[in-house]
Amino acid sequence: MALLVENASYFAAVKEALEKAERTISLLGWQFDPRTRLDPLSEDETGPEGEVGHVLRRLVRDRPELNVRLLIWKSPLPIAISQGLYPHKAMQWFRRRTVDMHLEPPWAIGSCHHQKVLVIDDRLAFCGGGDISIDRWDSAEHLDDDVRRCTPSGIICQPRHEVMMMVDGPAAMALGDLFRDRWRRATGERLKAEAGPADPWPRNVRADMTDAEVGVCRTQPATRRRAAVRENEALHLESIGRARQLIYLENQYFTSPLIAAALAQRLEEPDGPEVVLVSTGKSPSWFDQATMDGARAALLRTLRKADVFGRLSAWRPRTARGQNIIVHSKVSIIDDRLLRVGSTNLNNRSCGFDTECDLAVEREAADDFIRAFRQNLIAHFLGVEANTFANVEAVSRSVGQAIADLNTGRMARLTDDEPGWWGRFIAEYQLGDPAGRSDAWRPWRRRRLSALLEQEVQAAIADSASTSKSITSGR
Repeated sequence: MALLVENASYFAAVKEALEKAERTISLLGWQFDPRTRLDPLSEDETGPEGEVGHVLRRLVRDRPELNVRLLIWKSPLPIAISQGLYPHKAMQWFRRRTVDMHLEPPWAIGSCHHQKVLVIDDRLAFCGGGDISIDRWDSAEHLDDDVRRCTPSGIICQPRHEVMMMVDGPAAMALGDLFRDRWRRATGERLKAEAGPADPWPRNVRADMTDAEVGVCRTQPATRRRAAVRENEALHLESIGRARQLIYLENQYFTSPLIAAALAQRLEEPDGPEVVLVSTGKSPSWFDQATMDGARAALLRTLRKADVFGRLSAWRPRTARGQNIIVHSKVSIIDDRLLRVGSTNLNNRSCGFDTECDLAVEREAADDFIRAFRQNLIAHFLGVEANTFANVEAVSRSVGQAIADLNTGRMARLTDDEPGWWGRFIAEYQLGDPAGRSDAWRPWRRRRLSALLEQEVQAAIADSASTSKSITSGR
C-alpha cells in the first residue's frame, strides 16, 4: 500500500501505470475529462499527445489485447454545464473499438456515482477522492497562481488538496470486482478478471506498508433488487466510538447528523479523545455553498456546545497569500491506528444515497507510519517541516494546540456563523443532502431525525456538565 498526497503524485503514478497496462484499464469516476494532462509541464507533453484521452487511444492502438473501459456518472445538465459539458463531450473522443466509455445514470433519482477507482490489470488499483479532470492537479506547495493549474480555457484553478491510496494484490482484485459489478449493471456485459502477466506498480513509488490487510468499504443506495450498503457509515460510527486519543477527520463536507452525534458524544466524555477537523473554508460551487456550508456551520455549533472539555478544533487551510485551499480529500485517522482514504464525504449522501468506496488499514497499536503521515498532512498545510510539527505536538500533547502554536496564518478556524433565514431553512431540512431513497424527496424526515439527535445531544451535554462539576469539585 502507498499513499499519494496531492494529484501531482497521483497523476504521475497513473501516467507510469497506464504505460505498463497489458490487459485492462478500468476506471470508475464521478467526472472525467480526456483533455487532462497527467504531467502539466513535461516538455514532451506540450502537444495533444500529452492529454490522457490521447494517451488511452494510443495505448489501445498499440496494444490490441488491451481493453480500456471507463464508467463515469451521467451527471445532470446543471452539473455538466459547470464541468464544460464533460464527461458528456468525452464520448466523442472514443469509439467502441478503441476506448469503451459509458455514462451510467444514478441508481436512485437525485443520487450520483461518486466512486473514484482506477484498476490496472487487476494487479494495481487506486482509490480515493481524486478525479481525472482538468481542474484537479495541484502540488503539495499549493502555490498561488500556479500556471500548472491552468485549464485549456486559460483559467488558473483554485489550489486543491487530495489524497489517494494505491494497492496491489487481493485488494486490487477486489476493486476490480467492484468495477465488474458496476459495469454489468450499467451495460449488461459480464466481464472476467484478467490479471496481467507483469507487475504494473510504478517504479518511482515506494510502498508505505507491505503485507497490509486492506478493508474495502462501500456505500450503495437501495434499489428494487438490492438492499442499501452503508459500510462507510458503519465504520465511521464504530471507529469514532472506539477512539481513545485522537479523531482526525480531513474531509470536503461535515454535515451528517449521525456523525455529529457520535462526535458530540465523545466530546462530552471527561476522558474522551481529541477531535480535529480540517475542511474547505468556503465551498467552490454555488450549490455546495447553499446546501453544505450552512449545514456544516450548524453541525459545528452543535459540536462546540458539546465540547465542554475543550478538545475540539476545526481548521481551514490557506495558501501563503491567504487564498482558500479546496480540501477535497476524505481521510480519517483514529488513534494513529486506523487509516482510511476514499471518496466518502461526511454528509448524508455519501453515507447512504450515492455510490462510494473507501479503503482502510488498521494496526493493533499506534503505528509510526500512520502518525508520521498524519503529521505530514498537517505540517504541509502549515508550511513547516513534518518533524517540526511532530516535536511541537509531542511537547503540547495536543494536535490542535500544536497547530495553533505553529500557525502563522496558513490555517484559520472554521466558523459557525449563523446564516440568514434561507441558509437556516436549507440547514434545518438538509436540502440537497438526502440520507437514502426513503427521504430523497421527503426532507421533513431528515428534519425530524436531526431534531431527535439534537435533543439527545443536548440531554447528554446536560449530564456531562453535572459530571464535570463534580469532577472539578473533587479536585
